[in-house]
Amino acid sequence: MRMRNIGLAATVAALTLMTAPARTEGLGVEGNYARATGRWGGEFGAGYALGLAGFSLTPSAGLFVRDGGTKAYGRIEAAYQIPLSARIGAGVRFSGDNPRPYATAALPVLPLVAVKGNVGPKYVALGLTVGY
Repeated sequence: MRMRNIGLAATVAALTLMTAPARTEGLGVEGNYARATGRWGGEFGAGYALGLAGFSLTPSAGLFVRDGGTKAYGRIEAAYQIPLSARIGAGVRFSGDNPRPYATAALPVLPLVAVKGNVGPKYVALGLTVGY
């Protein structure tokens, strides 16, 4: 009986950790594989999320690395964290002369880690977010 209770407690603890959402406020970093400016490359950035009641506004900046060259970008995202589930929203990426709007979704895999995807006209990215 005692072993069954310990097993049940361990299962509940593991499920809680697996389904806990990433924070919606604070510093964060991202690493993505992305297609931007007509080419595929790595997108690495950092930002600060401002959150209130499940909603967040996240300005961030980073570098798009491709073929040995780099290009700076900035972006801002507005999102809503569905409790114990996905974070969904929209953003605008600024790089060069063309701002690109996009939709975004992130699914938590650990308390501070989420798999994130962005999709918009001439822009697509998939990667990991750590922090916000």
